[in-house]
Amino acid sequence: MIKSFFFATVLFSVLSIQAQDYGELIFEDDFERNESQEDKDEIGKGWGTNSKSRAGGNKQVDLRDGAMYIYIHETADHGVSVTHPAEFTDGAVGMKFMLENPKDSLGLNFADLKYKPVHAGHLFVVKVSTKDVTIQDLKTGNMDLKIREARTSGKLTSEQKEMLKGKQTKVKNALETGKWYDLIAIVDGDKMSVSIDGKEVASFSSEGIAHPTKRTLRLAVGKQAVVDDVKIWRK
Repeated sequence: MIKSFFFATVLFSVLSIQAQDYGELIFEDDFERNESQEDKDEIGKGWGTNSKSRAGGNKQVDLRDGAMYIYIHETADHGVSVTHPAEFTDGAVGMKFMLENPKDSLGLNFADLKYKPVHAGHLFVVKVSTKDVTIQDLKTGNMDLKIREARTSGKLTSEQKEMLKGKQTKVKNALETGKWYDLIAIVDGDKMSVSIDGKEVASFSSEGIAHPTKRTLRLAVGKQAVVDDVKIWRK
């Protein structure tokens, strides 16, 4: 009995450590609500989208069955961006997500529109597909204005190309389509770590991740993805 109690206590302690303290919960959304119409995006609770500027105002986000369904409209000239304020230095973002087709992916793009040396405030991004997880420093990589100009004009130097190779990591991680997963992305200093269903699948350190103020979370979807139970913490 004493031994069983001891092991139960140890197990509880281990589980308590594993259940990390992500900090102060500053936002959560379970999407348990209805829209008043079905023609335009109407997410509510502080969410915004780029459907008006990039898809002619056509609907690209639908709330149904207590979840947020994101899908690119056929007229869109850019991937879907679903945004929410998320101001912190260190913190975490958690959610449930589902990819319904093999080529689907979900990006968590962290931005600061007040920071002008990068395109559209891009700082760093985590992209989860059915095959792998990519973490990329955009602030000091592809979205730095000078780098972006050279890249889009085809004038990157060999030194710049080599530098950009070190601004991301890609880790193979197979996911099933049509299945819900739990995702946690943690920002701690210059390091980002990503866990799926409680298992860390990727981590990466780069100076852009340490940007002092992340102000906006963008859910970036090139085709479609389903999201639920979004939480944002600030340390």
